[in-house]
Amino acid sequence: MQVGLLLVTAVALIAVAPRVLARCHRLRAAPSPALVLWQAVALAGVFAGVCVAPLAALQFSRRWLGPSAPASDFWLLVAGLAISAALIIQLAVQGHRIGTALRRARRRHTELLDLVGTTSTDLSRAHPVRIIDHPTPTAYCIPGRRQHVVLAAGTLAALPDEEVDAVLAHERAHLRYRHDLILEFFTVMYTAVPTPVRSDPALAEVRLLTEVLADRGAVRRVGAGPLARALVALAEAPGSEAPPNPGSAPKPEAPPKPRAAPEPEAPVDPGAALDPDAVLDPGAVLDAMGAAAAGAAIGAARPIVADGPVTTGASAPLTRLRLLADDRRHYLLAAGALLVAALIAATPIALVWASVLGLN
Repeated sequence: MQVGLLLVTAVALIAVAPRVLARCHRLRAAPSPALVLWQAVALAGVFAGVCVAPLAALQFSRRWLGPSAPASDFWLLVAGLAISAALIIQLAVQGHRIGTALRRARRRHTELLDLVGTTSTDLSRAHPVRIIDHPTPTAYCIPGRRQHVVLAAGTLAALPDEEVDAVLAHERAHLRYRHDLILEFFTVMYTAVPTPVRSDPALAEVRLLTEVLADRGAVRRVGAGPLARALVALAEAPGSEAPPNPGSAPKPEAPPKPRAAPEPEAPVDPGAALDPDAVLDPGAVLDAMGAAAAGAAIGAARPIVADGPVTTGASAPLTRLRLLADDRRHYLLAAGALLVAALIAATPIALVWASVLGLN
């Protein structure tokens, strides 16, 4: 009984819960607890899935073969553990592939920035700010060992100083709170499950939550007004539609090519496509320079305004503006999200424990 419930829990958390949570837009008002809830769903689903096979094997052996068949117990347990090990290896391989591709892409992009960008001594404070001579207004950050905030010259020309400060505060919040690691974790989880089970809206929602978190970090430093004006200015700037960027995390089964352009309801990563595969990046890149203008290399981590999964489509700036206008403290919403996260995390643990006790 407990093993059956554990299997149902695993399927529900891996295949159903992400789609349901992606529709709970109210959680955007409490982005930190919402991300805790998303992480609880992902980890609890993996834990339940890993534990199902060995527990099912032991339960089958004890119920149908009896406790006097130790050899059968042993081989069934080995088979169950092999299935669990395959799941863990799948996660480890995906984590290695995505992490390697991310860091390689960032390293190459940083090398390009060293060639074509200039460091701003006026803007560089917590993190170096690199200026690229390109008219399209954009801003993004490159996480990792050599952290940078990158601005196109068009951003400085289009925005007054206080709005530039808001853009920089937004990108620095991404770097300070390591949102790239959060997105890398969810990208690994996303790519480790079979394609029919994946939920693009779920990954897009997680990316939007990190954008909202960075917005709030910027608001604490410069206020909501400058950030809101910067969002509007960058969204309305000519040529602000960001093409695919040399992003960061490989698409597992795809050959080396960018992902297709996103549809409004199921966007695809704007950080797609450096190499070796299409990438799902914790950031967005504006591949707007072209090969002749510095190797097509604007971007390796999230712009303040972007299309695709990072921002869940063209409506994302409007969503973020609405959230900026909401200055209430959603304590009940945050407490409810954390309570649900705790219940979700505890459920597979309780079922595993009950299964183990039932075998004795």
